[in-house]
Amino acid sequence: MDSIDLAFTPALEQARLIRDKVISPLELTQLYLDRIQQLDSSLNSFFTVMAEEAIAEATAKTEQLAAPSTEPSSLPAFFGVPVAIKDLSPVAGVPCTYGIHLLKKRIATEDAGVVTKIRQAGFTILGKTSTSEIGTSPYPESKGFPPTRNPWNLTYSSGGSSGGSAAAVAAGLCPIAHGGDAGGSVRIPSACCGLVGIKPSRGRVSSAPLGEKVGGLGVEGVIARTVADAAALLDVMSGYVSGDPYWLPTPPISFLEATQQPPQRLRIGFATTLKPMGEADPVCTQAVMEIVQLLETLGHSIESIDLDFSEIIDPLKIVWQATVDVGVPRIFLGKLNRLLLSRSRSRPSGAYPQAMMKLHEIARKLIADLNPIDVLVLPVLMHPTIRVGEWAKKRAAKELEHIIKWIAPCPPFNVTGQPVIAVPAGFTPDGLPLGVQLVGRPGDETTIISLAAQIEAAKPWSQHRPTLAL
Repeated sequence: MDSIDLAFTPALEQARLIRDKVISPLELTQLYLDRIQQLDSSLNSFFTVMAEEAIAEATAKTEQLAAPSTEPSSLPAFFGVPVAIKDLSPVAGVPCTYGIHLLKKRIATEDAGVVTKIRQAGFTILGKTSTSEIGTSPYPESKGFPPTRNPWNLTYSSGGSSGGSAAAVAAGLCPIAHGGDAGGSVRIPSACCGLVGIKPSRGRVSSAPLGEKVGGLGVEGVIARTVADAAALLDVMSGYVSGDPYWLPTPPISFLEATQQPPQRLRIGFATTLKPMGEADPVCTQAVMEIVQLLETLGHSIESIDLDFSEIIDPLKIVWQATVDVGVPRIFLGKLNRLLLSRSRSRPSGAYPQAMMKLHEIARKLIADLNPIDVLVLPVLMHPTIRVGEWAKKRAAKELEHIIKWIAPCPPFNVTGQPVIAVPAGFTPDGLPLGVQLVGRPGDETTIISLAAQIEAAKPWSQHRPTLAL
């Protein structure tokens, strides 16, 4: 196996190679650090590379593995496997910028709860990946930072806000990555970069120690090249932490086990037209239809459904705008967040709780309307990814309009708290990846993960690699 093949080897397989002593944690970590040094100046997928820390940790793990007293089978599931963390979650001892240039030198004093679980699983953290400013934009072009580019075509965006994690995984700079999703921020870059992205159910993964994010709309998620890798990392990240405002029971089987059990015949709904946005771009519509046709050949029941998200937009804007008030002087924010901050501060004090109550009402109705179906298939985006800087010169209000239309299929399921998995669905005629999302019943990641694995087996995608990475 050459170094490029190893860089694109699934994380689960890398963990096996380490336990079998075919490769060492140090060799694998050094491989990715070398690739980051060679390639990331073109991508800008990392805000902070933790090279010194990663080498020290990988060295210690290599020595531990070589010790006669170490039984490889007793090691954590991902012992020695590198991972990247989105820079909206703190990692102790390194900067946590939230995509705000003013905070580049602010050092986190503790790990986020999800980072603690990732460490306990044996991962070695390579660094902090780029995000849009405060995670509010679906493309990482934060003021004061270079834009994160798509490995499949450097003139295009990686999508966001977890764009650095997606770009890094797609380019083979890490095998798997953490992300966060409050309105599509895991699913969007996964679709733009040809990857698997899981937004789990609200309450599946703890947001400790900071508490709920964006009124419960935000969740920690996973970005990977294969469904099995994504499912296994979700297993690692899942679970209640004392004081969490939401939690779910542990499923009867692990999410990794779900990838090995084909689903029973499912009733699957699909839509490519969303009110009030209209029909998705033809290539996005075609991607959905190809997946739907595949699912029908696999024995599932298929039906077209109508979706109207008109009522969600206004209250969601109010909640979204409120997240921008993070104590940073307005002058240090980009134009989009300055607009959101101004709108938030100009609203009456009761606007936010009223908006949350409206979203709860909408969520109940939407879940009830979707109850007859097991899984909903939608495009991730209304059109393929945009060019880097394509909307940068537009007025902030116009930029916001473009964003809302582009990501329309994603935020409603942050409102409902339902689990969603984005899977690759081919390419545009220009060679840019496309993705579709599978929306499950509340709390039922198992079914959509099982279904995604069935799609992956019938229509493999992980063999595709961007030219940049070769």
